[in-house]
Amino acid sequence: MEKVHFLTLGCPKNLADSELMLGALTQAGFQVTLDPEDAQVLVVNTCAFIEAAKRESLDAIVEAAEVKKRGDGKRLVVAGCLSQRYGAELREKLPEVDVFVGTGNFLDLPDLLRRTEPVESRPVPYPGAAHLLGKADSARVRSGEFFTSYLKVSEGCNHRCSFCIIPKIRGPHESRPLDDLVAEARSLAASGVREINLIAQDLTAYGRDLTPPSSLAELLRKLSAVEGIRWIRLLYCYPNFVTDELLETIASLPNVLNYIDIPLQHADDGILRAMRRERSGAALRTLLDRVRARIPGVTLRTSFIVGFPGEDDAAFGRLMSFVRENQFDRVGVFTYSQEDNTSACSLPKQVPDRVKRARRAELMEVQAEISLRKNRILVGREVEVLVEGPMPGRATRMRGRTSGQAPEIDGAVVLKGEAEPGEFVRARIERAFSYDLHARVTEAVV
Repeated sequence: MEKVHFLTLGCPKNLADSELMLGALTQAGFQVTLDPEDAQVLVVNTCAFIEAAKRESLDAIVEAAEVKKRGDGKRLVVAGCLSQRYGAELREKLPEVDVFVGTGNFLDLPDLLRRTEPVESRPVPYPGAAHLLGKADSARVRSGEFFTSYLKVSEGCNHRCSFCIIPKIRGPHESRPLDDLVAEARSLAASGVREINLIAQDLTAYGRDLTPPSSLAELLRKLSAVEGIRWIRLLYCYPNFVTDELLETIASLPNVLNYIDIPLQHADDGILRAMRRERSGAALRTLLDRVRARIPGVTLRTSFIVGFPGEDDAAFGRLMSFVRENQFDRVGVFTYSQEDNTSACSLPKQVPDRVKRARRAELMEVQAEISLRKNRILVGREVEVLVEGPMPGRATRMRGRTSGQAPEIDGAVVLKGEAEPGEFVRARIERAFSYDLHARVTEAVV
């Protein structure tokens, strides 16, 4: 029985693909190992969204190739977006890679590993957009904590943001059937999952392409009835499709968290038009007011791109003012990446890298101050916390998250007291920092 080791880079959508690949491989007789030295098959599932992600992916491939050299008979697989986008080119530059699989054929991996023709004769992904959607009965090996899971509800994207390459890698939007998603949620709950994080490239477009049409609001109503799921979280909500029905549904369902991630990307009208984001700064302010009015106490996460072509000091100043004015709970800031085959790549007035980095640091400093003020308000209050497990290197402390903290990206709660991983507890906040909180367990939650 051959052993396989996975390294997954990029976003949670990539992690969901890796779990489907792991499912296909284990069904085919492979065994999973966490030790790359112990594996006969090394898989690097790559990201190609921006230049930094491509560099990270290439570095990981080179490191895996070194591991391959240290063992007889090891094989190296490159999967995911980088493979889909640059497969033929990578085969020329990386002869040590045995198999390339893209975003549209990764479930073929077991068969591709059985092929015996020379490496240079093996196929590479078709150089166009492609994706695969799992099904409730698809084999899936979850690789994260037992109590939390991502649920990919759709793939691809119909928007044409000028900076984004994803539609040319993953293709047009496609929703999974509603009943299939409910069936998978039931299966996850039966396995011990208590938190489901809904993911997609464009979550709020869910169901519009189905026959008959559905909606994210309808999906939430169905998922909220799945026994055992305590938290349902929404990630990647495109602003144009945040409807009143959706907001009212979030506010009315007790296990749908009052947490919404809406990537806004900028607030200056001219930059938004150049990005093809379809909204003005005034429209975004109206949207945020509507969200807060319909979901009292909502946790708002967003992301911005600084250094987009044409972003002068005045445009950046308007973005800074927008962030100060709207007091977001969570903000991610990215520097613009000039990506081939996107319309923004050829725009004039490209911003120097040093200016991009300085603007990112300035905006993150402002947001850190906002986050600290918001967290300090929580000191002395009791909140519900999902316990994740022991803090590394700290035997007397546990790590957890509030409903306002998404996995991996939003900070954590450092807990004193007795609790078990996967358990929900009440905890009193004792100290606050810009992103993390320190708290003491007061009681378990039934």
